[in-house]
Amino acid sequence: MSPIVESFISVSKDSDFPIQNIPFGVFSTKEKSDPRIGTAIGDKVLDLYEIAKAGLLDHIEGLNDPKKVFSEPSLNKFMELGRPVWKATRLAIQNILSKDNSVLRDNKELLEKVLVSMNTVKMHLPAKIGDYTDFYCSREHATNVGIMFRGKDNALQPNWLHIPVGYHGRASSVIVSGTDIRRPAGQRLPSKDSKTPIFGPSTRLDIELEVGWFVGTGNKLGERVDLKNARDHIFGLVLVNDWSARDIQAWEYVPLGPFLGKSFGTTISPWIVTLDALEPFLVDGPDQSAPSPLPYLQEKQPSAYDINLQVQIKPAESSKFETVTVSNLKHMYWSITQQLAHHTVNGCNLRPGDMGATGTISGPEKGSYGSLLEITWSGQEKIKFEDGIERVFLQDGDEVKITGQATKENLDYHIGFGNCSGKILPCLYENE
Repeated sequence: MSPIVESFISVSKDSDFPIQNIPFGVFSTKEKSDPRIGTAIGDKVLDLYEIAKAGLLDHIEGLNDPKKVFSEPSLNKFMELGRPVWKATRLAIQNILSKDNSVLRDNKELLEKVLVSMNTVKMHLPAKIGDYTDFYCSREHATNVGIMFRGKDNALQPNWLHIPVGYHGRASSVIVSGTDIRRPAGQRLPSKDSKTPIFGPSTRLDIELEVGWFVGTGNKLGERVDLKNARDHIFGLVLVNDWSARDIQAWEYVPLGPFLGKSFGTTISPWIVTLDALEPFLVDGPDQSAPSPLPYLQEKQPSAYDINLQVQIKPAESSKFETVTVSNLKHMYWSITQQLAHHTVNGCNLRPGDMGATGTISGPEKGSYGSLLEITWSGQEKIKFEDGIERVFLQDGDEVKITGQATKENLDYHIGFGNCSGKILPCLYENE
């Protein structure tokens, strides 16, 4: 069967959502306020619940009662069905949307029910996230931070080149793109030489450019997921901004690591892009021969994804977004499959809807650093915007937007994620 390359729905060349994508998300409308599952095609949302009601997905093996599955307010039930069902459903949707298929194309009454303009929908978190693990898997980022705080000779900790380092994040404060972020308050040192903390709003509020992955099918407690099977357990990817209060983080992280400096908010893009859609963009990742990982972490096939990532900021005083960094997921040292395999190697059980994130993704040059901490080198250099506006860290009213696109020279489309955005609101608490 030849791949379906064109939809009867008009899709512009610069759209993140061509027929080759078919991401999954949860949406609602003013007319139908109950969240349900859909996919994006061009500037439209295809209501998969209505598609299922019309009987167009009944033939998919393993997708029992598609009406129930796609009426859910989260993707968890669909995720747990496994990759063969995800793959078959995506292909069925592509077939329904094909310019050569008349079943939906020529049914005007059904079209009005199932197609909604994207600018009229409200997007929700795509999954009920039971657990969230944030990794620290960019060698460039870890090296930059290490140089800042420990010097060049001790930039990477001894374990870093042997394991994908991670910590347990806060699932309850993962929020969907477009949700405002309240500036956090907490304990911080008032100056570099201080030894006694004060309480007050964070003054070093930062971004972290990351990519998130969602667990589809989990594993039993006590059993691990072999690296060669890890991709079958990952439902898809989203963009992530793991907002960070660097001053709160610096005071609290010894000896147990991130806590309140991270748990106040993590923004994700609403559409989960499947690994099947990203298959054409698989590439070899960074060299891992010196030292070689232990056997359970040794990749035997390309495992990095060539996804261009961009961070833009609109300062509160400005009316437009300006680019502050351009990076790429392929720079990441430890792959998403290595992250999942390592996560389960001790028998930790992952469940459908659990989320992992890569940690800050930085490239080799300053223009590709994934955090303001690195771009300003811990506040020593200012970021200069138009009209004389300057920033070191985020100020109230600033808006941040992350985008990502997978492109390839021989392809006339790209796979995108939509926006991962948020605006900073003032803190509710003053210094005490």
